[in-house]
Amino acid sequence: MATGLRLALTGLILTVAMPDAAAAAEALIATRTIRATEIVGPGDIAPGGSVVPGALTDPDRAVGQEARVILYAGRPIRPGDLGPPALVERNATVTLVFRRNGLSILADGRALGRAGPGEALRVMNLASRNTVTGIVGPDGSVQVGDMPGAGHR
Repeated sequence: MATGLRLALTGLILTVAMPDAAAAAEALIATRTIRATEIVGPGDIAPGGSVVPGALTDPDRAVGQEARVILYAGRPIRPGDLGPPALVERNATVTLVFRRNGLSILADGRALGRAGPGEALRVMNLASRNTVTGIVGPDGSVQVGDMPGAGHR
């Protein structure tokens, strides 16, 4: 009797486990080599035919994003390989917006890297030559002060 019960439970476990394996989606792959900083278009990606843990499976999460690294044709695309298109280019002049206790001060700065909206960016304040880290806003300005993770470095 115990053996029959064990088989019934094993069958139940297999029944529950099978849909998870069948529901796994195919990993997205690049259809051509995409250079870093290029924007990914709908024709640049396709389902790869295999399941790769950690790889993107939803085309909507890739199309319109910027390649952060070189994406080689036929290889899976991972979430860290893509990001929002950069608004600020390296060495560009940006507006620094310092906010502290309700006071706002604007200053000119030089971007020390590339970044898109919502990403952290190191910037050199042109007046003081100090380097600060801030978050790129939707207008391309860099917000520093009174923000978690941003401030003087």
